[in-house]
Amino acid sequence: MRIGLVGKPNVGKSTFFSAATLAKVDIANYPFCTIDANVGVAFIAAPKPCPCKELRKRLESDGRLEPVTLDDPRGGSICEPRTGSCIGYVRLVPTFLVDVAGLVPGAAEGRGRGNAFLSDLANCDALIQVVDAAGLTDIEGNPIAAVEDVESALKEETSFLTEELDSWIYGILDDGWSRGSRRVQAEGDKGLSTFLHERFTGLGASLSHILQALDEFRNKWGDLDTPWIWQEDKVRSLAFYIRRQLFPIHIAANKADSAKGTPWEAIDANGIIQPTMADMELALRRADSAKMISYSPGDDSFKTIDESRLNPAQLNALSGMKQKLSDANGTGVAELLCKVLFTALDHVVVYPVADENGWKDGEGRILPDAFVVPNNIETKQLAYKVHTDLGDGFIKAVDGRSRRVVGADYECVDNSVIKIHAKN
Repeated sequence: MRIGLVGKPNVGKSTFFSAATLAKVDIANYPFCTIDANVGVAFIAAPKPCPCKELRKRLESDGRLEPVTLDDPRGGSICEPRTGSCIGYVRLVPTFLVDVAGLVPGAAEGRGRGNAFLSDLANCDALIQVVDAAGLTDIEGNPIAAVEDVESALKEETSFLTEELDSWIYGILDDGWSRGSRRVQAEGDKGLSTFLHERFTGLGASLSHILQALDEFRNKWGDLDTPWIWQEDKVRSLAFYIRRQLFPIHIAANKADSAKGTPWEAIDANGIIQPTMADMELALRRADSAKMISYSPGDDSFKTIDESRLNPAQLNALSGMKQKLSDANGTGVAELLCKVLFTALDHVVVYPVADENGWKDGEGRILPDAFVVPNNIETKQLAYKVHTDLGDGFIKAVDGRSRRVVGADYECVDNSVIKIHAKN
């Protein structure tokens, strides 16, 4: 999965990216600090406790494992993740983040990075627009004194991205509209849906996306009737509904700790809206890496490891962050990514194993792999996710909890443990 971070320059987008991935990127106080898209991996807490919690309980009850001790550095976890980590049964799983270079009005006409920017967006499964909830930048991303009407500024900031995407979609529509209209004349409504599906497949459009967009379009305009004589405003309206299906935009209302009130509540978006404090998240992640504090992304507090190592300025800064973190119930960065991946995109975590009894791989490692996959993915599709050979040679699968043999069309749910049997 690829989640794209987008927004005007200088709103903290690269800081958000760095805070989520701990990747080193340029972070500076001027527009277009990021020129090309940065790609990194963010590790996000799985929605449910790692299955190693159940396995430990079973092993303890069988007398094959001693009870967990208070000084266990992993808090009882016994799995052996190949990627990510698991502490206290909180399994961290990977997702790709793409820090797309800053957007300015006119991208659809080639301004800024133009089509390069839009192409980067098209390669993402979801978009998070990082906006300046404190109102400290103008529409071009230049630093300014705080605006008086932050709510209006946020509405303008979020709308200009959707307007750029609408213009881009319209351009794609307009370029082939006469050809599409001829298909409608020959084939009726089905011809239009087929044309649109073919036209936007490259942007990830499914037939379901197109049919939903057409349903919403009909609610406004009535029957499709004669598209070959539609005026521009009607074609642009169709572009709007197609964009809403292809690019639901989630909002990170960044710099929330410097905002007056909750101006993000005025934003009209067709996605999740989450106040965030990316600067604080990055500072806490770096302090944790330096062993100054103990902090896990998503937590609403942290522990200072050794105050004697810190100077008064550091202690004062940490004290202020701890208070803000508690007041806001976290920085919002990890929470937003979790909501987008597991709620908006409806993905789950599934654990494929080679041994359905001990939940191990072929080398004896306990639950080494955690796959982020679409909810209700069928076992044969999961087999292809693990390895092409497993999919090609699929015979059957076994549910690791019930030990029940299941077929190729068995639907996996969140936290499933699955053994796949294949030829060779």
